[in-house]
Amino acid sequence: MGKIIAIANQKGGVGKTTTTINLSAALAKLNTKVLVVDCDPQGNTTSGLGIKSKIKDDENYTSYDLMTTDASVEDCIQYTEYDFNPQLEVIPSSVNLSAAEAELNNIDGRNFILRNKLQGIKDQYDYILIDCPPSLTVLTINALTAADSVIVPIQCEFYALEGLTQLMQTINLTRLRLNSTLKVEGILFTMYDSRTNLSQDVVSNVKEGINENIFNAIIPRNVKLAEAPSYGKPICIYDAKSSGAVAYNELAMEILKNDKIVSKKKDVKKSTSSKPAGKTRTGVKSVGASGKRAARKNTLIEKSKERNKSKENN
Repeated sequence: MGKIIAIANQKGGVGKTTTTINLSAALAKLNTKVLVVDCDPQGNTTSGLGIKSKIKDDENYTSYDLMTTDASVEDCIQYTEYDFNPQLEVIPSSVNLSAAEAELNNIDGRNFILRNKLQGIKDQYDYILIDCPPSLTVLTINALTAADSVIVPIQCEFYALEGLTQLMQTINLTRLRLNSTLKVEGILFTMYDSRTNLSQDVVSNVKEGINENIFNAIIPRNVKLAEAPSYGKPICIYDAKSSGAVAYNELAMEILKNDKIVSKKKDVKKSTSSKPAGKTRTGVKSVGASGKRAARKNTLIEKSKERNKSKENN
């Protein structure tokens, strides 16, 4: 049974995208099958996993299409090129996703779109990680409604505490109205600087004031972590010996241990080739001429528009 984890915090700059990129890679490196869904219109998770340059809106489906058309999860998946087995898969974001909220505003059941799409493929993965935007939009609500649990990264600074309180209120409302089984996977401290009293005080205050699970792994402030996305690589590929890579590996191991599946993955040996069958060397799905892809996408969009227009008339 797969597990869907949303990485969420209404406050920006707390390490949501960094955590999505590097946790997904750390889990994949430990031989778990992982799908990343980039639900942030900024698309930093997409580029941070090295596939932004392959995305052309007229040829490839993105999370925008997943949310607003009849496109399936399989239609939207892209493959990274790292030496993981099984390979790390991504549903990339698009700048068009920023318009999704307006387009979905009058759609019945709009908060359940992502959950309905992911339920059909959930069991094909060990983990599905969803990167959320830094705001409480229909995209974040969709992620929390689809998720089994949520990881809450908080930066070790004073204002992070205020954002945490707001997010916990949102999580409780989601449990009450949309997803009664939603759990907090854990609070994750990020950008921790052991040289400062502030970082230590934030950790102490959260542990005293929040009655939720708190990860033992703490993500340090690390230059290599900041550099890696510009190369389109997770930290375990960019610099596996850095303190950031070690911390995210510890986080992945902690999650696997909590889910009691470490032993199942320990003895899995990597195959000589990790390229998925039927995929091109670039990692983009081989689906024939780009014109056919564009035509298929346009058909889905038109069907979606017709369905929405029919609802309005009724």
